[in-house]
Amino acid sequence: MSGRAARAVAAAAAVARAHGLPADDPVVLHDGVNVAVHLRPAPVVARVATLTPLLRPEIGRPFGREVALATALAAAGAAVLPPSDLLPPGPHLHDGLTLSFWQHVDVLPESPTAVQAGRALGELHAALAALGPLWDGAPLDTPFDDLAAFTDRGAWLGADPALLGEVAALADALRPRVAGPAMTLHGDAHPGNLLVTRAGLRWADLEDSSRGPRGWDLACLRTTRRLDGRAALDALPDPVTEEELAPFRWLRLLHTGAWWFVHAVRVPEDLPEARSRLAAAVAEVSAQLR
Repeated sequence: MSGRAARAVAAAAAVARAHGLPADDPVVLHDGVNVAVHLRPAPVVARVATLTPLLRPEIGRPFGREVALATALAAAGAAVLPPSDLLPPGPHLHDGLTLSFWQHVDVLPESPTAVQAGRALGELHAALAALGPLWDGAPLDTPFDDLAAFTDRGAWLGADPALLGEVAALADALRPRVAGPAMTLHGDAHPGNLLVTRAGLRWADLEDSSRGPRGWDLACLRTTRRLDGRAALDALPDPVTEEELAPFRWLRLLHTGAWWFVHAVRVPEDLPEARSRLAAAVAEVSAQLR
């Protein structure tokens, strides 16, 4: 276990015990930009922000949105991973780390099909539309704020400073092109965040949520490499064309390129891949906007 993951485990266990929850046998379920810790024997998973604050210095905002949105969706019967009901879900702050608590579910070693993913996103969007707004915020503030932070900090993360200037300019150029009727969004609606459980499919990881046009969520699903994104979108009740989706897909390419550099902090040997992906994204989006 890395020192970063060990610190996350210690923080999660400390907060759990402070609320009377036994956490004698914690185990790391996932060590990424956030660390997921199953607080065994309790049926609770802690989600701890470790590397995420590199692009989200005010990490309490997205963690707070995630808990509020999942709470509302779960109460409405939507297929989401619900926050824990055994202690306050948070977000909490301990030892400089922000964390939240979630119900543990048994995730099966299966992946959703393209049709299942598309239908699941359509059902989630119907539930989100019924909720209405839960917070104030500029349209798609999560991806745009992430890119703004990346242009400020990307050189420290290993990005080419010249490319960072292009990322900023391209983000500004895309902002009016991704306008439209706003709804609350999942924010990172790719099939890796659609869990196959014994109770059925469940959406997780709502941290990227924002208000904005649904094209952002559709672009997240369309650009995945885990399944046929086009087939997934065709399973929606009202599929969109590639032309309609294009500006959102270009924004997604830039956003994903930025987050590869955060991943590379954890896996330094992937820094060349991060640089390659960002250069390819900037080249593609620049060509499309000429």
